[in-house]
Amino acid sequence: MAKIFAVANQKGGVGKTTTSVNLAASLARMQKTVLLVDLDPQGNATMGSGVDKSLLKISIYDVLTGQEKIENVLIYPPESGFAVLPANADLTAAEVELLDMDERETKLKSALATVTDRFDYILIDCPPSLNMLTLNALVAADGVLIPMQCEYYALEGLSALTNTIDAVTETLNPGLRVEGIVRTMFDPRNRLTQEVSEQLKEYFSDSLYRTVIPRNVRLAEAPSFGQPVIVYDKTSSGALSYIALAGEMLRRHTEQPQGGLK
Repeated sequence: MAKIFAVANQKGGVGKTTTSVNLAASLARMQKTVLLVDLDPQGNATMGSGVDKSLLKISIYDVLTGQEKIENVLIYPPESGFAVLPANADLTAAEVELLDMDERETKLKSALATVTDRFDYILIDCPPSLNMLTLNALVAADGVLIPMQCEYYALEGLSALTNTIDAVTETLNPGLRVEGIVRTMFDPRNRLTQEVSEQLKEYFSDSLYRTVIPRNVRLAEAPSFGQPVIVYDKTSSGALSYIALAGEMLRRHTEQPQGGLK
């Protein structure tokens, strides 16, 4: 059964999509079968994986609204090495339509249940807000992976997200937990970056990944070519960092005692 992680942060521009795409590619390079679910109407994870969202005839919208089975919508971009459940602007309509549906919070969970035996990892790239789509991701997930920049408002945003996770745990998904916090766009020369990083170590040491993702030009360029950075430039610091993050994630799961993470 797949381990399902929602990649979420209610603050935009913190590297959610970058982390989703590049962690998926890195896990795939480590011989894991991976599904990347694009749950953002912007479709950036879809494009960054090598799929042209403008050419999609069916997408995750059709899955959530019950018009298509998930296996009919999956795409396997040859270079990326993982499967993609793609999204485009149609997904905006799904959010509205879900509000009138029964069991609207569990539509994604029900869809993914039909394919969890085919993957080792399922990563869900969430939109940068707490809406019905993000709620579907949190209900479907085993854990939440939180990318965040070490900047002034970061801890406040992290507190709001953990409160949301607690609320979902109490009402809709008792098994949900924080899988980990990833420091992104990390610049060790910046004093504020260092200060916030130290605060994260102090208050979230159990959840904080040791691996940090640096600011990196190649990492920023890769999406415009529709490629994960490990394909675009495997020797770049961005590629090496995501490989390290994938390795750290795999070690966490291997080292966990029975009854904890698997």
